[in-house]
Amino acid sequence: MAAPIESKVTAATVMTFVVGLAVAVLNAVQADASLLGPLPSWLQAPLLALVPPALAFLAGYRARHTPRDVADPLAKGV
Repeated sequence: MAAPIESKVTAATVMTFVVGLAVAVLNAVQADASLLGPLPSWLQAPLLALVPPALAFLAGYRARHTPRDVADPLAKGV
């Protein structure tokens, strides 16, 4: 039987999807230069690349740990 998916993994995955979708929307409206206009052009691409993993890390960090019944594998004779 497979273990349940850790809530931290789910939170980080969902956050990565949401932020990736937001970046895609930003890319779709690239004609609107006011969104990232104040930043220098050399900083815009690295910033957009760092946002999804940073928010995924924060979501995983803040999510509660999924409790598991951790049994001693040696007690079962495994």
